[in-house]
Amino acid sequence: MERKVRVRFAPSPTGALHIGGVRTALYNYLFAKQHGGDLVFRIEDTDTNRFVPGAEEYIIESFRWLGIKFDEGVSFGGSYGPYRQSERRDIYKQYVRQLVDAGKAYVAFDTPEELEAKRRETENFQYDARTRGAMRNSLSLSKEEVDALISDGNQYVVRFKVEPGREVVVDDIIRGEVRIKSDILDDKVLYKSADELPTYHLANIVDDHLMEITHVIRGEEWLPSAPLHVLLYEAFGWSDTMPRFAHLPLLLKPEGKGKLSKRDGDRLGFPVFPLEWHDPKTGEVSSGYRESGYFPEAVVNFLALLGWNPGTEQEVFTLDELVSLFNLEKCSKAGAKFDYKKCQWFNHAYILQKPAEEIAVLFAPAVANNGVDETMERITEVVRMMKDRVTFVSELWPLCSFFFIAPMTYDEKTVKKRWKDYSPQQMTELRDVLSSLDDFSIATQESAVMAWIEEKGYKLGDVMNAFRLCLVGEGKGPGMFDISAFLGKDETLRRLGSAINTLPQQQ
Repeated sequence: MERKVRVRFAPSPTGALHIGGVRTALYNYLFAKQHGGDLVFRIEDTDTNRFVPGAEEYIIESFRWLGIKFDEGVSFGGSYGPYRQSERRDIYKQYVRQLVDAGKAYVAFDTPEELEAKRRETENFQYDARTRGAMRNSLSLSKEEVDALISDGNQYVVRFKVEPGREVVVDDIIRGEVRIKSDILDDKVLYKSADELPTYHLANIVDDHLMEITHVIRGEEWLPSAPLHVLLYEAFGWSDTMPRFAHLPLLLKPEGKGKLSKRDGDRLGFPVFPLEWHDPKTGEVSSGYRESGYFPEAVVNFLALLGWNPGTEQEVFTLDELVSLFNLEKCSKAGAKFDYKKCQWFNHAYILQKPAEEIAVLFAPAVANNGVDETMERITEVVRMMKDRVTFVSELWPLCSFFFIAPMTYDEKTVKKRWKDYSPQQMTELRDVLSSLDDFSIATQESAVMAWIEEKGYKLGDVMNAFRLCLVGEGKGPGMFDISAFLGKDETLRRLGSAINTLPQQQ
């Protein structure tokens, strides 16, 4: 009987969630949903020295903002808990004993100083089948010596006993069969008596097995540990339930070579964390996609296409469409360059796609914060005219403040270029034309003004550019009659009069 698909995302609470981790979680989510499976949220907090307060809550809030929903795990409940590794000490101890009793692992008493001396003494020292006999462990010491050391309170670790001369095969969905000689693997530490906690290697294997994880989808950086995990599954006799591995391509720097880092974001001015992060140890504040004005859908869409694409020209996808189209086997083996400008493009695409009413709700606080008391209906009207010109909602106010506040000054470059000797006369006449209109709709204004320009033989560009300068204060904005219709007759005439009286003195 085919097992139900179960995948997991298991971050460590050691700081802010890197955007690469977000992509890993997203791919796990897409794969699980596509196969009607479950996504488990597990916290790997066995490295107590690196624990950072608030990190776990930060990670959960990040996924809440992104709309990536977990089916079970820390803070979500479920029947496979506890889901926090620090709460599973007794479970791990049981499996450590099982490996030691079966001769698959052994106890080692080497101190950090002894290990460091060995590394200085032997170039490229590795704790393995060739060197373990010369070290202080239960393979080189008698049972009495081992029992005495433990009884006397000596700290120890439990190491996995890797047998040489084997070819370990990792079945990877993305990379195919990866074959590794066991001779190059060291006897990894699985458990430390100092804090009575397992290392990543043991905890993950035990948790994945007990939580019935069917697929382990993680970053390429974990590929070197996969052969050891295969050997551990065999050592426990769990080969039949071993999950299938998929190691995702690295996220690469936007410029140059190497893996994407926070320094790249700091240097080029883009976030590498989903939410703003306040480091409790250093006080450093790092920018986040949410606070920088990105839509969660844009971030998800961008990340989904970093290392995978559907093979079509389509770029903007809903989450449901991504679930439907996603194919783990089509993921790239090569690293994906982190084109942060493409993420900005996606944000602009979502602004275009979203209803003006939705953007207006986000824009309204900026209007109010600038001392303007305006109705949502009129704010929405402005958004409808201007949203195609911005990448972020925060860009709307400086771009279209003139709709709400009359210009107090006029842009010097625009004045020099657009305000001619005859502009005051033309604007005075234009003011008279507009003043005579009872209907101030776009169509009526345009008809009357165009007829007047033709009758006078004026140049259309001269009139409209000067008109824009009067109402806006510079050379920007949508169609002039859209602006004047929004402002209304009284405000349009007032701004024309103010400009006529002011601009000649600025020349």
